[in-house]
Amino acid sequence: MRSSLVLTVIGADRPGLVELLAATVAAHGGNWEQSRMAHLAGKFAGILIISLPEARLAELHGALERLSGSGLRVVSEVATPNVRPKSRGLQLEITGTDREGIVREISRALAARGVNVEELDTSCESAPMAGNALFHARAVLRVPLELDIAELQRTLESIADDLMVDVGLLPLDAPHDHDE
Repeated sequence: MRSSLVLTVIGADRPGLVELLAATVAAHGGNWEQSRMAHLAGKFAGILIISLPEARLAELHGALERLSGSGLRVVSEVATPNVRPKSRGLQLEITGTDREGIVREISRALAARGVNVEELDTSCESAPMAGNALFHARAVLRVPLELDIAELQRTLESIADDLMVDVGLLPLDAPHDHDE
C-alpha cells in the first residue's frame, strides 16, 4: 500500500538542493508528484507531495531529518484524504500601492465567510512613475455554494476602498464536490 507525504522545505539557497531532496526521496522508493518551490529573500523554500510504499515511511522520515546537516530543513506530514463540502472556485486578483494589512484584511473577510484560500501568490515591485512599491496578489479560492458572491464582492470592494487597492473576482469553474 502506498502513502502520500506533504513536505515543506527551507534552506539557504544554493545549487543542488532540489537534487539532494529528489535523490533522498528516490532512494526510499518515493515518487515526486507535485511541488511549488521558490527563491525568497536568499532562502529556498517549497512544498511538495510525494508517494511511497507505506512500509518505507519511517525510513524516509529519518533520512529527511538528516538533511538538516546539509542545510535543508524538511517537515513531513502524512497526507490524509480530505473531502470538502460542495463549493465553487473563484480567482481573486488584488493590485495597489503596497501597504501593511492588505493580506490580513482580505483574508479576515474571506475566513469570516467560510472561504478557503487554496493558493496565494503575492509580489511587490517598483511602480514606474510613482516611486512606491506596487502590491499584486492572485488567489485561488474555494467558496461555499450558499455564499452570496455579490455580497462577497461588495465586502471585498469596501475593504479595497479602505486599503486603496483594486480587487477582482473571476469564476474558475462550475460548482462541484471537491476532493483531494
